[in-house]
Amino acid sequence: MRSKRNSGVFYLVGVVLAVFLFWLDQWTKQLAVAHLKGREDISLIPGALKLHYLENHGAAFGILQNQQWLFAVLTVVILAAVIYVIVRMPKTHHYLPVFLLCFVLIAGALGNFYDRIVNHYVVDFIYFCLIDFPIFNLADIYVTCSLFVFLLFFLILYKEEDFQFLKLG
Repeated sequence: MRSKRNSGVFYLVGVVLAVFLFWLDQWTKQLAVAHLKGREDISLIPGALKLHYLENHGAAFGILQNQQWLFAVLTVVILAAVIYVIVRMPKTHHYLPVFLLCFVLIAGALGNFYDRIVNHYVVDFIYFCLIDFPIFNLADIYVTCSLFVFLLFFLILYKEEDFQFLKLG
């Protein structure tokens, strides 16, 4: 049984988490612009990890270049779906990990969405040169890790019946 007090605490923690992660993403992007744009890369782990400035006008791996309208629509649809899950989810400790992952996902989606609306590109700056992985940012990490951890939870921790709350009706 969920109480209004319990719900309020859950929402407060989730919103604070999302706001902090959004701020951290934006702050690191500002640092990248100030210290990396037009400059040499900064090697953090020689031959493996460096900071490299990139203005990404597409999605991961450079796909869908200059399709900002598509990213905006997709982001709104994804955010609506995540908010639907958050509102419908029982506010119990059993669902707390999924609840928090939803807010991490929101922070990542909003971080890159904000950049696309304001700058018409996303600032990327983390580069694993050891495996020539695409350059990314903290918002990308939030989205990727939250989805990966959610998948693990769904496969290991939760059962299909744990998500009956998502059914319409």
